[in-house]
Amino acid sequence: MTNTANPAPPRTAPGSRPALRSWPWLDRAGRLSWLKLAIFLACLAPACELAAAYRLDALGAKPVTALIHGTGEWAMRFLLASLAISPLRRIADWPRLILVRRMLGVTAMAYALAHLALYVADQNFDLVKVVSEIALRIYLTIGFVALAGLIALGATSTDRAIRAMGPNWHRLHRLAYTITVLGLVHYFLQAKIDVSAPVFWTGVFLLLMGWRIMRRVHAPERPWALLLLALCAALLTAALEAAWYGLASGVPADLVLSANLDLSGPIRPAWWVLAVGLALPAAALVRDLRGRGTSARRAPARQAPRTAAPLAPEV
Repeated sequence: MTNTANPAPPRTAPGSRPALRSWPWLDRAGRLSWLKLAIFLACLAPACELAAAYRLDALGAKPVTALIHGTGEWAMRFLLASLAISPLRRIADWPRLILVRRMLGVTAMAYALAHLALYVADQNFDLVKVVSEIALRIYLTIGFVALAGLIALGATSTDRAIRAMGPNWHRLHRLAYTITVLGLVHYFLQAKIDVSAPVFWTGVFLLLMGWRIMRRVHAPERPWALLLLALCAALLTAALEAAWYGLASGVPADLVLSANLDLSGPIRPAWWVLAVGLALPAAALVRDLRGRGTSARRAPARQAPRTAAPLAPEV
């Protein structure tokens, strides 16, 4: 949830005013970062939209329930967005993306805390009932464990914690993958009947983890390899959807799989996962084309000493 690639900021003297770079839209040098500002506003946008919908009475007959679901869904989305930073920054050759990973992770924790707070409010702040429900209902237990993990990661997502924990910090923050799995299981169990949304986000998670497996086995980040990854993630998503409906509702798997081929109805999650996955080879193509263009521009400068030998060497 944090970035260890950047150097830790210098300490300020006791009693001095905090540096301006503590604001989330500034970089470590205290300059405005348009990337960080855009992501910061994107992090606030869902909360503002939910608050406005509640104020305008546009959340249906159970507005608090709608808020609970909305904050939980956005916590999941921002958590997956934080996991997507590493693939995107490497495939698109955009190193500055690492600047917003911590912000996305902390935002996921904030929405998850709001998710729990709204649930407590929906139970009329009866903490005994809340604790008993979390203990007795498995999907609430799983969600609470995931939230506790997010809090642990958020509490240690500071430069001071990174310095103090040393190698243990990396071990702790690898739990982000386990927390994501728990969050997705909670999402599935809470959705109950229509699991299209959790199936899609699970497919995105499979896509991101597939890229990490490729990195571990030293597979090339070539467009063709990323295209294969997108196809595999989409197929696994379709299989997951069929398996879930088969086990939870008794719907034959072949009917669910055939629904993926019927494009006259709603587009199934597997196709959306494929669409997201195709962004990876597209980004790799742009990266390669940009790299070739840069090499072509630099080539004449490297060949100049051979064609003009009598001249003084370049400096």
